[in-house]
Amino acid sequence: MSRSVVLADPRGFCAGVDRAILTVQTILKAAESSGKLHRDDGLPPVYVRRQIVHNRHVVEDLAGQGAVFVQELAEIPDEAAAAGIPVVFSAHGVSPEVVAEARQRGMHIVDATCPLVGKVHREVLRFVREGYEIIYIGHKGHDEAVGVVGESPEHVHLIEHADDVASLDFTPGTKLVLLSQTTLSVDETADTIAALKARFPWIEEPPSSDICYATSNRQAAVKLVAQQSDCVVIVGSANSSNSVRLMEVAQEGLGSRGRAYRVDDAGELDARWFQDVENVGVSSGASVPEELVSGVIDALRDLGFTGVKSVETIKENMHFVLPSELRRQSSRSR
Repeated sequence: MSRSVVLADPRGFCAGVDRAILTVQTILKAAESSGKLHRDDGLPPVYVRRQIVHNRHVVEDLAGQGAVFVQELAEIPDEAAAAGIPVVFSAHGVSPEVVAEARQRGMHIVDATCPLVGKVHREVLRFVREGYEIIYIGHKGHDEAVGVVGESPEHVHLIEHADDVASLDFTPGTKLVLLSQTTLSVDETADTIAALKARFPWIEEPPSSDICYATSNRQAAVKLVAQQSDCVVIVGSANSSNSVRLMEVAQEGLGSRGRAYRVDDAGELDARWFQDVENVGVSSGASVPEELVSGVIDALRDLGFTGVKSVETIKENMHFVLPSELRRQSSRSR
């Protein structure tokens, strides 16, 4: 039996993730070139609030290079601000409360929030100024949702599913608008949006979709891969919303023909998954380095999947420039 890997394209890093990781790497390289990677005062060259992106391997790699990750700003000593140690905000964005705390403590902020997430933050502020109540579809507790809701907690009403619509109560005179977490898909939010429109027919949607281009592109590719596969492996961490959803999309595409699995890396593969399997689909979440995908393909080759064919749906050419704080620093140093 000829056994092959069916590889999704596009997969892996999106422009926002690439920008966030490059932000931390740029600070680390600058510290190394200036001899401040290992400081006499024991302070690190950079602090990062929360995981810069939702991938365990990326975080461990940056930590190994000298970055220190904290859950909250309170973990950062006061002397770090006096020493000018930068504090990076993750790609998922933060609430105004976090920004205010950092500024009050005099911290040197480098904001690596994905520009597409930043767009949703700005939309919240604009709609609140115009007198709207905002219904936000997102995952409770996800860093992106926490940051967006934090822009105006009294006017942003978070729901996760169509069933949550019944808990909302707005009169026809209320100006309503719908926004959503960028890592959710059109398919994933369709039922919830339909329920909202049935209950509140006057609800407005933003001028352009808030769904991230990378989320849509990766899910479209996985749907095609699933059609040509007997099982699918998604590379990505458990706390990565888009990786988990990719696995769900793959399972929907496979139906009863096979199973979809999510792994952090090749070490989590189980040979029993691939018994009587001819074609294995492979893709990865938007925060996954390509070397982790290569590791999975190598492991599958050892299991007899010697062929590799690619399913390409679209060429991505999106690029985001580094945060303005680093661009200003670079221009001053020239």
